[in-house]
Amino acid sequence: MKAVVLAGGKGTRLQPYTTVLPKPLMPVGDMPILEILLRQMKNAGIDEVILTVGHLAGLLQAFFGDGERFGLKIRYSYEDKPLGTAGPLSLIEGLEETFLVANGDVLTTLDFRAFIRAHRESRALASIAMHSRQVRIDLGVIRTNGDNEVIGYLEKPAYDFDVSMGIYIFEPGVLAYIPHNQYLDFPDLVLKLIESRERVMGYPYQGYWQDLGRPDDYQRAVRDFERLRGRILGED
Repeated sequence: MKAVVLAGGKGTRLQPYTTVLPKPLMPVGDMPILEILLRQMKNAGIDEVILTVGHLAGLLQAFFGDGERFGLKIRYSYEDKPLGTAGPLSLIEGLEETFLVANGDVLTTLDFRAFIRAHRESRALASIAMHSRQVRIDLGVIRTNGDNEVIGYLEKPAYDFDVSMGIYIFEPGVLAYIPHNQYLDFPDLVLKLIESRERVMGYPYQGYWQDLGRPDDYQRAVRDFERLRGRILGED
């Protein structure tokens, strides 16, 4: 099975670190975050990984090479211009069977094999790994009608959302919805699929998940990896 890892972003929210280092090479414990993800993919039965690269691509290629030392075949797809999160898939050849897509900055204990199995059983064109997150508003929220009459008041409410984990499984048919070499993000792709009445499934996961979007997220991930290393790498 093949997997695509999105590793071409500039990681602007993690600057200044990412000025000289691509975000997938940010160290978590004794290895880059992307190496952790590749090890998980290998354990799940994935044998070929395509890295979509752009920003500081040479550093990524120098570190990961052809993937031999990870027990994987690794090849690279280069973006001459930013293509969003879904657009890079249009440049990749050979995605002729079910394939996994993941952001290159995700730290999780997700069981990839279970996710793949659930996707196949659902017969969906696309599946999205999702995680519950609560957002708390630390202010009093006022509800009014059209005449500015107050009809409700909530003190520091909390709202629950299911959010994308940045990990997906697609069937090859999804590529028909991605224009070649044009900018497209995953939310827009998913809306296209829904509008075309394609089956899109969510895969709820309540275990550990953290991306490295901001400096505080990164520091949290570094601490958590030491505590969860065995579970994350399948060494327990």
